[in-house]
Amino acid sequence: MARPIIGIIGNSHLINDQYPAHACGRMNSEAVAEVAGCLPLMVPADPRLAPVTELLEVCAGFLFTGGRPNVHPEEYGEDATEAHGAFDRARDAVALPLIRACVERGQPFFGVCRGFQEVNVAMGGTLYPEIRDLPGRMNHRMPPDGTLEEKFALRHPVRFTPGGTFHRLLGSEEVMTNTLHGQGIKTPGARIRIEGHAPDGTPEALVVDGAPGFTLSVQWHPEWNAAADPVSRPLFEAFGAAAHAWAEGRRLRPARSA
Repeated sequence: MARPIIGIIGNSHLINDQYPAHACGRMNSEAVAEVAGCLPLMVPADPRLAPVTELLEVCAGFLFTGGRPNVHPEEYGEDATEAHGAFDRARDAVALPLIRACVERGQPFFGVCRGFQEVNVAMGGTLYPEIRDLPGRMNHRMPPDGTLEEKFALRHPVRFTPGGTFHRLLGSEEVMTNTLHGQGIKTPGARIRIEGHAPDGTPEALVVDGAPGFTLSVQWHPEWNAAADPVSRPLFEAFGAAAHAWAEGRRLRPARSA
């Protein structure tokens, strides 16, 4: 039986600062194929090329990946400033309505880093443009130097809501994660349930409350070392199980808080 297709939302890039391309990190595809047990399919983040209605029919689920461009603040009613960084309005135009449609349909998705932020914005939430500028917050950005192993190394704990979805799935109230992001949640959107925080209070894990499908999303990057990491592997396995259930015409709902 064919594996269910996971649409991996890609990003726009310029190769050699000249040639336009759509791309997604290889580790995302490996996590989907080797841990979630699904068929990875990169989705060009442009609604002209990949309309939401067609994506919903082709894919069993979606991985909303990280990316250097940020969600445009106009999407949550604020003006753009230099602190908000670069944008990709075409990705906004695919990701945000796609998330809302998946929530309504119960179609599974997994949000990672920018994807975590997209889920919050799609549900009406707002973002801080730069976490490290807030009083009492740590620098969550990727280290500028070092190997990939050093950049994706575990850097801080995330503490989960006791009895919540993440606690139940991972079997622990606290785990260690990497951190490679500049922005973060300011106000949670409607139905956004924050279930994990960094020591400085930054939201790190969420689910969409009452959604009929898999909506787990995290601010860190679980695709790194996903097959071996004891936190990443259960997340991708659960996402894969939800996608298989969707493809089989069923609905698999994550464990709810007690």
